[in-house]
Amino acid sequence: MSQETSFIQAFQPFIQEAWKQSEFPAPTSVQAQSVQPIMENKDVLAKSPTGSGKTLAYLLPVLEKLNAEGKQPQAVILASSHELVMQIHSVIQEWIKGSELRTASFIGGANPKRQLEKLKKNPHIISGTPGKVLELIKMKKLKMHEVKTIVLDEGDQLLVPEHMKTIGEVIKSTQRDRQLLLYSATLSPKTEEMAAQMMNEPVKISVDREQAIKSEVRHLYIVSEQRDKLKALEKIMRAAPVKTLAFMKDIGSVNVAAEKLAYDRMPVSILHSESGKTDREAALRKFRKGDTPLLIATDVAARGLDIQDLEQVVHLDFPEDIDQFVHRSGRTGRLGSKTNGNVISLVTEREERELKQYAKKLGIELERNVLFGGNILTEEERLRNGRKR
Repeated sequence: MSQETSFIQAFQPFIQEAWKQSEFPAPTSVQAQSVQPIMENKDVLAKSPTGSGKTLAYLLPVLEKLNAEGKQPQAVILASSHELVMQIHSVIQEWIKGSELRTASFIGGANPKRQLEKLKKNPHIISGTPGKVLELIKMKKLKMHEVKTIVLDEGDQLLVPEHMKTIGEVIKSTQRDRQLLLYSATLSPKTEEMAAQMMNEPVKISVDREQAIKSEVRHLYIVSEQRDKLKALEKIMRAAPVKTLAFMKDIGSVNVAAEKLAYDRMPVSILHSESGKTDREAALRKFRKGDTPLLIATDVAARGLDIQDLEQVVHLDFPEDIDQFVHRSGRTGRLGSKTNGNVISLVTEREERELKQYAKKLGIELERNVLFGGNILTEEERLRNGRKR
């Protein structure tokens, strides 16, 4: 029996059909390892890099266990940002088609009356931000006595001082035999320790970053002086204006870059932790629709983002470490994506040495490119073009 067949045979027909429609080649490592412990009602502490299929890893077995005849929520998924909650909600909607299951999402700032209307429809599974979920529990609008599973999605962003008390209260509102699942791209020893205190002998799943880097993704790099990197990005976008997510290290750099590109009439959207809800939604909407093919973001702001068929990731500022390189690069060529994607690193000569070390550790092939005559060329192509001239 193949890995795919054994993985999917555990589920009800509506999930099997959705898997078939998705045309995924096979379950990822984190998915294959998650089914049994979740189905056995064990707590799970899972670390798996960006783009490795974490959402479906916990969602499919959780959906399998839901009782469609129930009148109260049976599973609650908590996430730290509005964007991530809505993304999870959208995935749930996709995967419950053909079943009698119902879902709802709850975020701060949304219309309170409309949110209460959603609860009257008796959702079986809900996703929400911790503050909003706790508010509904305290209002006695959201009843938690039948909740058997709580998921902390991108758990390292939830188990932080500002959320700890809220999450603790949400968990306490459920029965003592509830199941707690934590899935995250990174897990510091401190986060792991805090999670373990809430859990009952959790099953630990850890997927190496080496397993998560997709071999189909093309890794290119261009050597540039630090001051010339933005110009290089502009040339890349003019040469091939495909949907591109570029990473910078801080808010100030993102704002300055956006101003310079706007001055050069290069359409750009930006995303950072100080972006307001409306600005954030507008930036993502324009980017997803292709109105602005370039989105520049900080690492914090891009956590949990799933942009379908993202064609290119650019490391405009060099990543702080190898994990950050993997998380950023994992945004393209994601599970279920129609495109394999490019990852372009703009590096100084010193950063080039570091990049080569990352590539060696991750077992990926790097291709050195140059910007020449408005095109992105390999060294060989540049020499050929030079001779033609």
